[in-house]
Amino acid sequence: MRLAGRRILVTGAASGIGRAIAQLFAAEGAGVALLDRDRDGLAAASAESGGTGIACDLTDVTAIGPAVDQAANALGGIDGLVNSAGVDLMRPLDTMTLDEWTRVLHVNLTAPMLVCRAALPAMRECGGGTILAIASGAALRPLPHRTAYCAAKAGLVMFCKSLSIELAADNIRVNAICPGIVDTKMWRASWEGATDPRAELAMILDRYVSKRVGRPDEIARAALFLPSAESSYVTGSALAVDGGRTFH
Repeated sequence: MRLAGRRILVTGAASGIGRAIAQLFAAEGAGVALLDRDRDGLAAASAESGGTGIACDLTDVTAIGPAVDQAANALGGIDGLVNSAGVDLMRPLDTMTLDEWTRVLHVNLTAPMLVCRAALPAMRECGGGTILAIASGAALRPLPHRTAYCAAKAGLVMFCKSLSIELAADNIRVNAICPGIVDTKMWRASWEGATDPRAELAMILDRYVSKRVGRPDEIARAALFLPSAESSYVTGSALAVDGGRTFH
């Protein structure tokens, strides 16, 4: 029970990595609040974890504060936050619209900032805590036709590093995880629509030492370390959990 007594809000918790994190953290003793716009997925994920589901579309900036307040009330405070919600976009720069660029940067970078800011009063009231962002290997190594996604995730990593300095005096540690390819709906959509999906998948896997796709639970187990007491001397880090992609 490595998170016994902790009260943790997880965004993007209706599916994929966020859902796996909420389920594992609950199994490790945390009280969890799950935030997502997918109401059906949220209901199922909340039932799995025994947590509180809160429907919120992070593109609605007016909804974020009330949703975080609802989580704090349900949990009796917040001393842990996981920003896992994200969107991808594969588009050459010359055909990308401004609306597409803006949406990718908002969901992947601006929304985590807004969630963090909304959660700070509750975290300070609890005497500190941990913030974790699920960034991407694309923050560390660029990909073609993903300028918006790479820029947003790289910005998210630097946001966490900067925030870790700013919040150190509040006893709040801030870290990021940079996953490689993980078997989620968002990742499958990035190659299944290719002209030759099998060739596209083979090209993707060739970038990885492990030559395989990661699983959401593997990212969740890496994430478990960072809010736990075992990582008490870790802040401002960006942990690559990517099957060797970063150096290959």
